[in-house]
Amino acid sequence: MTFNDFSFKEKLQKAILDAGFKEPSPIQRDAIPVVLSGKDIVGQAHTGTGKTAAFGLPIINMMEGNKEVEAVVIVPTRELAMQVSDELFRFGKHLSINTATVYGGQSYSRQLKHIANAGIVVATPGRFLDLLRDKKIVINPSYVVLDEADEMLDMGFLDDIKEIFTYMPSTRQTLLFSATMPNAIKALAKTILVEPEFITITKSEITNSKITQTYYVVDEHERDDALIRLYDFKNPDKSIIFCRTKKEVDRLSTFLVSQGFSAKGLHGDMEQRQREEAINSFKKGKLEVLIATDVAARGLDVNDVSHVFNYHLPFDSESYVHRIGRTGRAGKDGMAVSIVTPHEFKMLQKIQKDTGGKLEAKVIPNINSVKEKKTDSLKSKIIEQKIYDSGINIVESLKEEYDLTTIAHKLASILTNDTYVKGNNYIGKSQIDIERLIERLKNDKGDRSNRNRRGGYSNSRGRNNNRRRNSSGGDNRKSSRSRRG
Repeated sequence: MTFNDFSFKEKLQKAILDAGFKEPSPIQRDAIPVVLSGKDIVGQAHTGTGKTAAFGLPIINMMEGNKEVEAVVIVPTRELAMQVSDELFRFGKHLSINTATVYGGQSYSRQLKHIANAGIVVATPGRFLDLLRDKKIVINPSYVVLDEADEMLDMGFLDDIKEIFTYMPSTRQTLLFSATMPNAIKALAKTILVEPEFITITKSEITNSKITQTYYVVDEHERDDALIRLYDFKNPDKSIIFCRTKKEVDRLSTFLVSQGFSAKGLHGDMEQRQREEAINSFKKGKLEVLIATDVAARGLDVNDVSHVFNYHLPFDSESYVHRIGRTGRAGKDGMAVSIVTPHEFKMLQKIQKDTGGKLEAKVIPNINSVKEKKTDSLKSKIIEQKIYDSGINIVESLKEEYDLTTIAHKLASILTNDTYVKGNNYIGKSQIDIERLIERLKNDKGDRSNRNRRGGYSNSRGRNNNRRRNSSGGDNRKSSRSRRG
């Protein structure tokens, strides 16, 4: 299936081609025909599945372009508002459909001026409700979209959303999108939608098949060393590192800058100007690494992110899917890398079960492996390098003192400075260690199952069982390291 099958307007089709879209994603494939038919919908899909295009393309196709607000999209955060607004503007540019972004922290007059010239308003609930209450805007949109509804629920916006809909016309088409469907969202859907069609992306479609997911097992104190080693080995073009806390973001961004990386943090305590500056620098390629919390990265849409790193695993599977959805976008391949400790293994297994994704265990490369890869890359670079007059002149001048072989050795020695690898030779668990850890978890599950069926072990039996597991599940690093070589 292609986007041509939807029979969009010619100018909209041109914008789709300009954006590099080829085949519709599952949510786009299922939702677009329903939206075009005029029905209300409830779509259960995660960030990164292409929801903006799923509602934006059909709405723009149906808009009359009569220079007034015809569509409203309500989102939880200002970052997501900016991202959605940018994407909708790209879709509507050939149809002369403008977008206005409305969120707190900017002047009312400026936003009102943009709304006066917009066909689509993308807004966060608080500021949008202020404008409606104060009668600063009086609009009659034909289409209203709630995006990331569960996020708005978590952030305490539910009452604001309900009040916003008292200002919306009854004759409207309403679209609600949410990654999860808690009871409060189901109840909201019943009050604001009319006979909606439900569209759910199945578990197998939750994670993008173009994203390769791997994990590396380390001890807690090895996280920083593991991250640097993985960067040395993978050499990502543009990457995002996810942390659980704002404090961790600040610490890690300072550490990476000290290690020579072009990196900045992104979290909610930063001033809006700083956050916009970090996002824009990242988009334009001035930053190679962005370190972010889950909330700060909501809606971050950069198509050329090659790698996502989970410095810590998130607390739930939903956040994991949101995180890795930052890579593998616009049909490109992506890499999702998680650094985990043995204590996080149960969370890792839960993520695999919930998402249906395949996370492959890997061993952090040793120094020789990284050097070998860097040297191969350097050789390729030398082979592909064009010869310029400036280079010829340097060699000719050096030939007065040295033979060509010595000159070549000296030049190669300068270049091989880039192949230097920091840190311990071995970092993290070996393949044998990881296999033992997986086996131990399986045995623990079996023990719990047996205890449930038998009504529980006696205390002495439990202590003996634990002792046996501890003695057989030790970290036999020396033997596994020597075999791994």
